[in-house]
Amino acid sequence: MTERYSRHEIFAPIGKDGQEKIRQKHVLVIGAGALGTASAEALVRAGVGKLTIVDRDYVEWSNLQRQQLYDESDAEDRLPKAVAAKRRLTKINSDVDIEAHIMDASPEELEQLVEQDIHLIMDATDNFDIRLMINDISQKAQIPWIYGACVGSYGITYTILPGETPCLHCLLENVPMGGMTCDTVGIISPAVHMVVSYQVTEALKILVEDYKSLRKKLVSFDLWHNQHTAIKVDKLKKDNCLSCGKKPAYPNLSYENQTKTAVLCGRDTVQIRPASQGDRNLDELSRILGEQGEIQTRNPFLLSVLIDQHRMVIFKDGRVLIHGTKDINEAKSVYHRYLG
Repeated sequence: MTERYSRHEIFAPIGKDGQEKIRQKHVLVIGAGALGTASAEALVRAGVGKLTIVDRDYVEWSNLQRQQLYDESDAEDRLPKAVAAKRRLTKINSDVDIEAHIMDASPEELEQLVEQDIHLIMDATDNFDIRLMINDISQKAQIPWIYGACVGSYGITYTILPGETPCLHCLLENVPMGGMTCDTVGIISPAVHMVVSYQVTEALKILVEDYKSLRKKLVSFDLWHNQHTAIKVDKLKKDNCLSCGKKPAYPNLSYENQTKTAVLCGRDTVQIRPASQGDRNLDELSRILGEQGEIQTRNPFLLSVLIDQHRMVIFKDGRVLIHGTKDINEAKSVYHRYLG
């Protein structure tokens, strides 16, 4: 164990002092898909003191091409990603305190999470609304966060320091963030790892408190078309920005902006999050719904049932994924017919 971090310790920008700082830090990773699993693994191998993972989904076969912590048994069991990630990460480094949450990253949950002395937030979500919530909670709690996204062979990343750099809200009017998703145009794993390389390197700089070495530019690339750009964006910071300006209102944390239903990234799936959350009795639901449809999966975390050409996945916290539609009204109808 004494040599576990020896290659960090002989790397001058980290050294023994930096490694000890890494060990004392707590990182929050929002999303446990391609970016989240790769970032989480790199940080756990680096010896971060505590890692908290938040994800609302479960492992599917299409994830295995690029989401490196999962295997076929996870997809067969439809294991929640947060649970599967924690199991694997604990085997990689049992010294790291790993906390996993199967939940949607809503403003209320984010407010609670940042009360746990978080030092850095890693963006690994596929949902822009959640990114805007991360941006606002970062500014409100004064916690650095690292934006990252990838699709096809394209990737983009930017490090945001509250009080110093422009925030994501500042950039939106000037920097094209794109509307494509992995489910509509696909993705190659090298693009994932390129974004993660940038994100984790910046994360290590923050964790060892070497702020002068931070990149301070927005980086984007397209590996397939051999393109790479690094843009200075420091002049885009706005005094009147509602998220990081002189009079912040944190609009993406307000109740009216909390989405109760959402079409998941490029998929024929709608998520419904009930207004009042609480543990659902999955055994009882399995008995009732089993009389109306086909139970496909039942584990301690979720229940999957096929009814009337729709597959419903019901999580223990009450959230439901309605597969087979992008129509929110149709999804609500299915939800209320069987669960409402």
